[in-house]
Amino acid sequence: MSVVYALATPASKSALCVFRVSGPGCLDGLQKIFSSPLGEPRRFYRRSVFYSGSLVDDVGVVFFKAPSSYTGEDSFEIYAHGGFAVMRSVVDLFKSLGFDEAGPGEFTKRAFINGKLSLNEAESVVDTINNSSSELVSLSASSLGGGFSKEVFGFSSRLDGFRKLIEGSIDFSDEDYDFINEEGLLDGVARLCADFGGFINKCYSSGEGFLKKTVLFVGPPNSGKSSLFNRMLGFDRALVSDVAGTTRDLIESEVFYNNSSFSVLDSAGIRESSDQVEKEGIALTVSQIEGADVVVGVFDSADPSVFSSIKNLVSEKSFLSVLNKVDLGIKDDGGFFDLCVSAKTGDGIVDLKRKITSLSSLPKPVEHEYLARSRHIDLFNEGLSFLEEALLKLRSGKDVELAAEDLRLARASLDEVVGIKTSDSLLGDIFKDFCIGK
Repeated sequence: MSVVYALATPASKSALCVFRVSGPGCLDGLQKIFSSPLGEPRRFYRRSVFYSGSLVDDVGVVFFKAPSSYTGEDSFEIYAHGGFAVMRSVVDLFKSLGFDEAGPGEFTKRAFINGKLSLNEAESVVDTINNSSSELVSLSASSLGGGFSKEVFGFSSRLDGFRKLIEGSIDFSDEDYDFINEEGLLDGVARLCADFGGFINKCYSSGEGFLKKTVLFVGPPNSGKSSLFNRMLGFDRALVSDVAGTTRDLIESEVFYNNSSFSVLDSAGIRESSDQVEKEGIALTVSQIEGADVVVGVFDSADPSVFSSIKNLVSEKSFLSVLNKVDLGIKDDGGFFDLCVSAKTGDGIVDLKRKITSLSSLPKPVEHEYLARSRHIDLFNEGLSFLEEALLKLRSGKDVELAAEDLRLARASLDEVVGIKTSDSLLGDIFKDFCIGK
């Protein structure tokens, strides 16, 4: 494999930036990057980086020798100041050494290929990064820690034992020894079915869309949606103006509150308009309602007709009605609204975040131990179905060869979860969702 590098921290100005490098021969490059040698691996050193005869930065560096690294290859990390000029110089330096830029998930993919992680543990890495609640992070960490894989490998080992007995009964069918009854095979497969079903129940899955909920702000023009959006974020992300129709497109950002996060979208004000660009923005807003998890209607008056026109667009979606601009003396005389707030003063914003969090929260993963993806659950259910089919055939005393095939297929389902036998196309689909640098 080639030597690859990536910026493992966001490409934005910050106190520190971290570069990761991995691949056979990458440690030879350290001699070209630093004028003085490094000592032992897995220790932190301070060194100066030069490029084209000029000092780039004083940095921290740590290196790892194969196989004692995350990827299982020789690797090192450089910790520099998080300035754009520094980042650019380090990238140019790596390119001059012949290093290749890593793709999404390249380091974790190499860890899987080199046997450092099972496939489901590799998937748990990105889930741990992306999860939006402390409960899901805990479940991801349990999977990443190896408990999930250990249980799957344990079921695979038990399956192999039963397969040997069945194959023995087939190969030595002319002998007097009864492999199936004498060795307790029927009871063993029955217990395995029960145990495996219990394991599936310990796995929590909310589908591939579990990582972040979407909250859409809608309402008439000039109701203060953009101001409320900015107040939720804590900084000015959306353009605010007294001119109606200023927001023409969707603006998205992420909001963190307590142990949860959700994606918030500001949108164009909904009204009748002759402006073609504004009309397209309004149409886009309406089209986004269907995909939103929570719709927040923002109003600056208690006009029943305006309220009803917006509410009717939302239909059966979770809807939170908000009266804004209470600092101007506007009141909810008709009792239309769930909350009254002021984007200008911040009054009611904490209650708004709390309410959104409640409406957008996932079901609590009560009594679950592991976070499993949809593909894991599908494969587990498939494997359990094969196990149950094998048990039925064995109990009938017929079709023993077909029972052996059912057990083989059950084992293949488990193998695909941990990545013992996995297609290249599946690997591509999994690792494309990773961030660069992981």
